[in-house]
Amino acid sequence: MSEQIYVGVDLGGTAIKVGLVNAEGNLLQVFEGPTEVPKGPEAVIDNIEKYVRQIVEESPYDWSQVAGVGAGVAGFTNVKEGVILLAPNVGFKDVPIRSILEERLGKPIKIDNDANVAALGEVWSGAGKGIDFCVCYTLGTGVGGGIIIDGKIVQGFNGLAGELGHMSVIPDLEAIQCGCGKMGCLETVSSATGIIRMADDAVKRGDRTSLSLLEEAITAKDVFDAAKAGDEVAIRIVSRAAYYIGKSMAAVAVTLNPQRFIIGGGVSKAGEFLFEQIRESFMKFSPEPVTRGVTIEAAQLGNDAGMIGAAGLFIRS
Repeated sequence: MSEQIYVGVDLGGTAIKVGLVNAEGNLLQVFEGPTEVPKGPEAVIDNIEKYVRQIVEESPYDWSQVAGVGAGVAGFTNVKEGVILLAPNVGFKDVPIRSILEERLGKPIKIDNDANVAALGEVWSGAGKGIDFCVCYTLGTGVGGGIIIDGKIVQGFNGLAGELGHMSVIPDLEAIQCGCGKMGCLETVSSATGIIRMADDAVKRGDRTSLSLLEEAITAKDVFDAAKAGDEVAIRIVSRAAYYIGKSMAAVAVTLNPQRFIIGGGVSKAGEFLFEQIRESFMKFSPEPVTRGVTIEAAQLGNDAGMIGAAGLFIRS
């Protein structure tokens, strides 16, 4: 068997997911193990090496067929130097992971942040397959983003392009401070954290809502479920989140003119109930010529996008 394969690593704070991917972007095999962040960066790197070797050993492929190992991590990365500058979830700061793993594994290594590799995965073999101009939103605890132009990730001059969650789109009188320290970021209203915050605020104010009857802490899913059931407070919260996502897309559209917006992450599981409102807002704020042929679609690869995209750093970037 002479086929070349690639290993994609999705480095998370709880688990490390490793996948074998072929040159067509097909996920062939998956392995998942604990990250073990409390043991320190050295232990995390030990686990990456161990899991990469293990998945190949348990596959029908030989180590000699591995053409490269790509890794995506939630944090700030210096892609050119192969250094993870800051990734709090895994306890990394100024870790030269590329050189370390290249020495240990004897294979070429590439890294990028998790949102970028997820976007690349979707364009390679998911919702953006066959489309070279895409912008991907990841709506989770925060709001991540990835920009694909001519089929390749746009990094920016120091690797920070695509930080869509930190677009300042909320008017000053409505704005609150974001975790980044600035005011009015999209992330403050359109992430799961933002949606939960708005719901908690409504309950504390004494607004009439079924969310006040929940015995457990409110989740974003609770808010969407309540909105779909007709709860007016929940409907307002969801509409606000969708409104600002669509508004941010309008700004991106006149800047980059993508053919497709892809939305992934846990919040995207709300489905068409959310997407219809995002599309409505996008159309409201965008000049008509910019909207022609543009679609807004749900991501398709789910939790596999990071592994596929990380492997794709060798093929599609």
